Amino acid sequence: MSLRELARVVQTSEVTVRRDVRALEAEGLLDRRHGGAVLPGGFTRESGFPQKSHLATAEKTAIADLAAGMVEEGEAIVVGAGTTTQELARRLARVPGLTVVTNSLLVAQALAHANRVEVVMTGGTLRGSNYALVGSGAEQSLQGLRVSRAFLSGSGLTAERGLSTSNMLSASVDRALVQAAAEVVVLADHTKLGTDTMFQTVPTDLITRLVTDEPPAHDDRAATELQALADQGVQIAVAGASGSGGSTGSGSSGGDANPARQQRRDVPVPGPRRQVPGAGLRSAATVLGEQPAAQERARVADLRRR
Repeated sequence: MSLRELARVVQTSEVTVRRDVRALEAEGLLDRRHGGAVLPGGFTRESGFPQKSHLATAEKTAIADLAAGMVEEGEAIVVGAGTTTQELARRLARVPGLTVVTNSLLVAQALAHANRVEVVMTGGTLRGSNYALVGSGAEQSLQGLRVSRAFLSGSGLTAERGLSTSNMLSASVDRALVQAAAEVVVLADHTKLGTDTMFQTVPTDLITRLVTDEPPAHDDRAATELQALADQGVQIAVAGASGSGGSTGSGSSGGDANPARQQRRDVPVPGPRRQVPGAGLRSAATVLGEQPAAQERARVADLRRR
């Protein structure tokens, strides 16, 4: 709808509507367009870093805390571009002997002063909207690389298509990052669940694990998507957003290095993909797939009812 039509419907000025639309976009409830707004979840254009950095900040913090607990000392990993992966990088600075390969200037900056972490950057052309290196240079620098796992984010995640993004160059580099990793861990808050964008980066059958946050009550779309992902064998770990009353399963509310160390004990490194069929939704800091599938479906059904 246009801002003019919205102002007419709610009987207020366009200035007020523009302010309200900006606030609603920050909560992930709609996408702004030139002169108007649309519902989220379509094949949308990619938001810039300033907009993304203010979306679901508490949820991203909790997700990063939980994901950091999955990284062991001395590992070699790849970390893709994104605001959630940037939060993860800040927590990885304390993991000794870690090697991080990334195409993200934000990730590299977060690890720049970590004396015990080696940062390897790809080549490529700088894409200013998300501070990432893209193009053939970035992809060629990843050829022949092999690491234990890749941590990636994106613009949307569905059980049907997997992880997707709105930019072709970013999608191509993310696919190269996936090829370099033995396992793929997707970091996506609940606002991205059920959202499908133009370019597929990681098909569902290549996603080893999803780290997400607890969807709000009555968010049927997110709950349904989580169940569908679990039915396809994706291991799911749910983090409680700090300040939202959620639980990470370790008694923490998300934030500093201590929660990450606690989660590192609670979350075992997974074996080869698909060894745990029928994995479903479970509490934070716990890898799914250790309970019967029926119990996991019951939890998701209860979440949907709430």
